[in-house]
Amino acid sequence: MISPARSQLDIILSLLITVTIVFADRVTKLFFTDLLQLGESIPVIRNVLHMTMVHNTGIAFGFFKDQGIVFIVIPVIAIILLVFNIYYYRQNDEALSRTYIMGFSLILAGAIGNLIDRIMYGYVIDFIDIRFWPVFNVADSAITVGALIIAWKCFQLSHKKEEQRD
Repeated sequence: MISPARSQLDIILSLLITVTIVFADRVTKLFFTDLLQLGESIPVIRNVLHMTMVHNTGIAFGFFKDQGIVFIVIPVIAIILLVFNIYYYRQNDEALSRTYIMGFSLILAGAIGNLIDRIMYGYVIDFIDIRFWPVFNVADSAITVGALIIAWKCFQLSHKKEEQRD
């Protein structure tokens, strides 16, 4: 059984991560929107890291451009599923590890950050350009890091179960 204190701490941790990432995403997007024109690029480390203003009508990292309303519906569904997942564990008195909470919160924050752009502008503001990868933003980074954390935890769990069978 999950203690009420643990449950409250988990909710606070999740909200803190989510709000911090959404705030950082909004602030950086507004900053670079004021600084750069569409297509303009400023080198931070020449040929390695540039800040380049891109309006992304696709999903993360510019894939599947110009799919319209689909990319508003998909993040809404993802947000609902993430919230339901956390709710499900709480209702069944199962504690999610703090690592899972962090991963889910990062994905949730990234989905919210990009959804705000899609609703407000019809596209996502991207600006981080590492030259060998499509231009991205803080929200895309949060989604990627969150997914990697969850994949890593799932791999650990799978590996543990495999060892128990041997």
